[in-house]
Amino acid sequence: MRANANKGIEFPCTWLSCHVWHSKKITVVDRSLVGPLLALISSITWGLADFLGGLASRRTRIVRVLPISYLSGAVVVTFFSIFLIPGELNSDSYLYGFFAAFFGVPAIALLYVALSRGPMGIVSPITALMAAFVPVITGLLRGDQVSGIGYFGMALAALSVILVSQEQKSESAQPITLSTLLICVASGTLIGAYLTVLGLAPSNQGIWTSTVARWFGFIFVGVFFLMRLKAISKDEKTQPFPWALAIVAGIFDASANGIYQIATQKGVLAIVAVLASLYPAATALLARIILNERLRLIQNVGVVLALAAAACLTLA
Repeated sequence: MRANANKGIEFPCTWLSCHVWHSKKITVVDRSLVGPLLALISSITWGLADFLGGLASRRTRIVRVLPISYLSGAVVVTFFSIFLIPGELNSDSYLYGFFAAFFGVPAIALLYVALSRGPMGIVSPITALMAAFVPVITGLLRGDQVSGIGYFGMALAALSVILVSQEQKSESAQPITLSTLLICVASGTLIGAYLTVLGLAPSNQGIWTSTVARWFGFIFVGVFFLMRLKAISKDEKTQPFPWALAIVAGIFDASANGIYQIATQKGVLAIVAVLASLYPAATALLARIILNERLRLIQNVGVVLALAAAACLTLA
């Protein structure tokens, strides 16, 4: 590690990080393959994080889960930033990291509010599509070049997210209200802003922007937790806390953020953002595999379309 008055703190390469990041074989396919593949990995990782976070939130209030999740994720990505992924920690890292957390924390809070008020089959696709919309438009305005097959893949991705999020209707199901719909749009837009900030961060930072954002996020949710501490009943405080679920969910969520940041450095923002927004399909598959939840025919079609969209966008 060495400090530079103009550039900040630059962390040296370990053998693993240098071997991976500076391999000529990988550099040749950076734009065409590495970015989209990393975006897919981030999507799967986000899907797993949401799945585990959802299980944890069923056992206790989300306000108790978030501080633990943010802290565990922050510790892990800090380790990655220092020892595994070469990057420069400078003033831009703190600037972009602050704004990423500024958008990301309220986005997650609004998402859980929407999920508690409306049907997941509507809330999930709206937020996912809005989350992809913001960085896609930003990327296109910046001059990102997308081929015809890329636009076709974007359309397939949008349709797949809608189909895979369709749940079995029940007589007790309530239609989504206008206020909940607006919350969904706001949450998705903020998530999109968060992804855009990560995508616009300087490429020489490695994953320091997402790492700093995680620590800022921990501070934000920690303050909110302390403000809401009195509202938590004594009985709830004595109930078993889902430590494992909260910790692992945070690790996967923070890791997905870091992987996504690298994906934007290696690929086209407009394509990477759409691939990353396929996480509802990953969550549905995990529920099928782990919880043995049966997917409806329309959901299976959505999963197939998601795979087709991933193939199109990877080749775009």
